[in-house]
Amino acid sequence: MPDRETMPSAPAQEVSERAAALPQEALKIASGYAFSGPALHLGALLWDGRCLPDAQIRVPLAMLNRHGLVAGATGTGKTKTLQLIAEQLSAQGVPVFLADIKGDLSGIAAPGRSDARVEGRAHDVHQRWTATGFPAEYYALGGIGRGIPVRATVTGFGPVLLSKVLRLNRTQEQSLALIFHYADSKGLELIDLKDLRAVVTFLTSDEGRQELKTIGGLSAATAGVILRSLTAFEAQGASGFFGEPEFDTAELLRTGEDGRGIVSVLELNAVQDRPQLFSTFLMWLLADLFHDLPELGDVDKPRLVFFLDEAHLLFDDASEAFLESITQTVRLIRSKGVGVFFVTQTPKDVPADVLAQLGNRVQHALRAFTPDDQKALNATVKTFPKSPYDLEEVLTNLGTGEAVVTVLSEKGAPTPVAATRLRAPESLMGPVGQEALDRAVEESPLYERYARAVDRESAYERLTDGRGGRGGRGAKGPDEMRDVTAPVEERAEERAEERPSAVEQVVGSGVFKSLTRSVGTQIGREITRSLFGTARRSGRRRR
Repeated sequence: MPDRETMPSAPAQEVSERAAALPQEALKIASGYAFSGPALHLGALLWDGRCLPDAQIRVPLAMLNRHGLVAGATGTGKTKTLQLIAEQLSAQGVPVFLADIKGDLSGIAAPGRSDARVEGRAHDVHQRWTATGFPAEYYALGGIGRGIPVRATVTGFGPVLLSKVLRLNRTQEQSLALIFHYADSKGLELIDLKDLRAVVTFLTSDEGRQELKTIGGLSAATAGVILRSLTAFEAQGASGFFGEPEFDTAELLRTGEDGRGIVSVLELNAVQDRPQLFSTFLMWLLADLFHDLPELGDVDKPRLVFFLDEAHLLFDDASEAFLESITQTVRLIRSKGVGVFFVTQTPKDVPADVLAQLGNRVQHALRAFTPDDQKALNATVKTFPKSPYDLEEVLTNLGTGEAVVTVLSEKGAPTPVAATRLRAPESLMGPVGQEALDRAVEESPLYERYARAVDRESAYERLTDGRGGRGGRGAKGPDEMRDVTAPVEERAEERAEERPSAVEQVVGSGVFKSLTRSVGTQIGREITRSLFGTARRSGRRRR
């Protein structure tokens, strides 16, 4: 249920009644945040060196699917801002996704602890602070670290995101896309990395080279680069991230029995030394949601708010195709009820086409110790609407837990720029104990569903054993494979007389004709892919 401070009220009337106590410029700013509908409370206005608690700075709940940016130098309070926003979203029945890189956000499930600093902050901003824990689920990539394992199949992850992780160039990325196309059309499931390696190896063999001739071919040099990149990737311990059971992103959309939104915390502190990997996995989660969620149009409140921490890592060395996919996803996912907040140090970390779509901004302090710092500061100031503040001075003098804010009003127009002293989170500002975290994970209803990895028959087994078995009998020649699968081929040909095979229309394989049909009956029709090249088979559970 909504808490007492996020319920709709009559803030415009309150501002009017207290107008005499506010300077004229401060009153003008405060009036821009006097919303009539449900809103999240960020804090109180800072003006002329003073905190004015009668001028509350808020963000309309309905505008949180218009995306946002939380930025600022290290140590300025970005993590606590995420926690503050996540708490209030949960209280309003909105699920939240948080990437917890340092382990600081696991405390959101536990009531906070009052001390002199918390009490002082609450007094400054007129916050009725109450220690409160919020419903949370804890996840871990591939089960590395504490949390319910989050895995993706290689097929589901897709060639665009995998190319980003493997740091492939444009030509290599296109070749990888061709490999995926072949596997998709042949019904060869790429569950884990050994499946992909098996397909690449086959396509560079004497028999396999014929398979891609009509659609461009795969050079041995490019295949060698991809295979070496996969080997290095696995040597870094990445194998565990790919496999089954594949995580269903519908789990992120749940609410608790009390109606509060569940906060999904992806614990990344165990893999924080692999930023290229985890940042791309965050994009996979978002791309998967985009692929499967229905259009909703304008909504009273978001279906999910997704925080992408360390957002600059997404854009480092990104290909043009990757950047275009991010831009389109952010532009279009709003209508599916999902809000995306990018969390980074400065707005310049985010490409202009993406930044232009981020309607809600919380900018913490920036430093100006070097010429590069000064350039970043100047660029940041230019991204804000005109205001009566000297923003360069304000941004370099903000304290921890203070920020410059502008959001979208209920009519979709930018609010006045407001220097703000932010509220204190009501949950624990720090990690929960390891025993409590382990207990929460093991008691989750999702634990049994995802805890144990499953290595079922997929492309690797089918390419190394013509019978589709696991006995390690070695690869079969093309004649043996035809003999073993002949009954299946005969039945498939009988069906083909009634309806032409979609697979045969794409690639008319010789050695894999029978194999393709037998596998295709198990996994369904040819895979369709989204903007990011991510994929889902039909029949996936969706909420």
